[in-house]
Amino acid sequence: MKTKKGKALMLIIPVVLLAVLIFVYRDYEMLHKDSEDVKPTQTPQQSLTITPTEAPTPSPTPTPVPTPTPVITPVPIADSIENSGGQQVKYQIYSGKTPVNNYRGEDEIVFGPPETYSKVDGITTFRGDNYRSGAAFGSRKVIEKKLEIVWSYDELQLIDPQWPGVGWTGQPLIIHWPENVRRIMNISPEFRDTDLVEVIQAALDGKVHFLDLETGKPTRPPIDIGFPIKGTPAVDPRGYPFLYCGMGVQKLNSGKSAPFYYRIFNLINQEEIYALPGSDPNQPRNWGAFDSSGLVHAETDTLFQCGENGLVYKIKLNTRFDVEKAELSIEPDITKYRYTNHFTGSYGIENSPAIYRDLMYFADNGGMLQCVDINTLRPKWCFNLKDDTDSTIVIEETTDGVFLYTGNEVDRQGNYGISTIRKINALTGEQIWERSYECWKDTIINGGLFGTPAVGTGDISNLVFFNIAKTGTEMGGRLIAVDKETGEEVWAKVMNNYGWSSPTLFKSDDGTSYMIYCDSAGYMYLIDPKNGEIFDTISVERNVEASPAIFDDMVVVGSYAQKIFGIKIK
Repeated sequence: MKTKKGKALMLIIPVVLLAVLIFVYRDYEMLHKDSEDVKPTQTPQQSLTITPTEAPTPSPTPTPVPTPTPVITPVPIADSIENSGGQQVKYQIYSGKTPVNNYRGEDEIVFGPPETYSKVDGITTFRGDNYRSGAAFGSRKVIEKKLEIVWSYDELQLIDPQWPGVGWTGQPLIIHWPENVRRIMNISPEFRDTDLVEVIQAALDGKVHFLDLETGKPTRPPIDIGFPIKGTPAVDPRGYPFLYCGMGVQKLNSGKSAPFYYRIFNLINQEEIYALPGSDPNQPRNWGAFDSSGLVHAETDTLFQCGENGLVYKIKLNTRFDVEKAELSIEPDITKYRYTNHFTGSYGIENSPAIYRDLMYFADNGGMLQCVDINTLRPKWCFNLKDDTDSTIVIEETTDGVFLYTGNEVDRQGNYGISTIRKINALTGEQIWERSYECWKDTIINGGLFGTPAVGTGDISNLVFFNIAKTGTEMGGRLIAVDKETGEEVWAKVMNNYGWSSPTLFKSDDGTSYMIYCDSAGYMYLIDPKNGEIFDTISVERNVEASPAIFDDMVVVGSYAQKIFGIKIK
């Protein structure tokens, strides 16, 4: 991942260097990406002919999926997809280290609609669910149309001057624990016996912090990984006391280093119970970070996770959880999907997988968007997005079909390039529309789309929202509302400061929609998403790369000020 710092200041004398770096936006991975990319050690053996162009020739559009019923059936898989260009996606499935041909999982996995993803109240993964449809939960009455900071937590340390506060994607998790689970965890007595809603925030200080939503006070000690966490963790959507957490950096300026791992923690006692190494003998890329936020299929006890090493992991957890005895264990059985990016040969998945029923969607650093069947790990179609795509793909299911919203950043195009936002048919890979924006890139900050799109519903069901970084001016941005049918801009806000944070929609109890948006100058805006009118603006002091989450009338977000903020919607 390429984050996330402001312009480097001119260095006057070595004594000033440390102080300056604390405020400089830099990106370790971006600076080292080319040196970390390696050629695949082994060409995947299986292949599937698919459509790999910008506007694929679709196979016949399937009949629209009916309203979900208690029996959920998989999306049919075509035997093959014609490709006039003759290119193929080569792929190989591995069980552990062993290649597997004609793979099919023992369980038939089909995700339900997004509102059924979490079995507990709250935000348990990046953008809330398997459609990545939003990060707002609960209810609130918006009367004054104002924002008020009611608490701030300032215990985030600086373990490296490159990495202050909370970075991209950095969304907090907010969970209302079931009472019987809350009482067996190592939560402090002050909160264990209350109806706790807990904020879980991973930060660039290498720690996962646990706070009370109402007061911002720590509910238990932080988990210390020791190296910056740049993505968003996940809490088990079943309400089980699991935390799934990646690692974004493996080496600090001090010289301290460690291998990359994707960790699973037991939140009864906060102990690590499993660590998936980022270095894998089957990887196509020698960079083992995990910024992606995983998804768990509750009914089959299966975790889906993407890695910057270019692998996709399907993990049967084999969970044993006895809440009465406060016992929790897993015995992971790991299956891996490896593929060849024939567009650019570049690998690394930083966005979080989105899943529609039995189809998973993700894109990589080489701009290859894929649709993969989660039961066979067989690619169904792919699409060339033209450049690195870190923004997470969002799914929308309508009576007219199932669609994806996505867009690329400007990374491999040079100092100036094109960021293109798109709507794509999720079942066929056919492009519906696209819009392009000219964006700047410098040695430390990429332009284009980094925030995840926000799909309107209810009173804004005709709109989808994007924020484009470093467009218009070198440090400016553009927040836009786009007509879902035509791709035309309905309104646009030209911003003096770019944003990597995802625009976050929520509704008042009367059904009126609102938006929270944050930028690189540390401002948070309360916006009318119908027309872009700004109702209120507050400062959270410094750059906000992180995406906010909302529970009832509280917004939580972290910034480069080395603070986490609790903000009331009034």
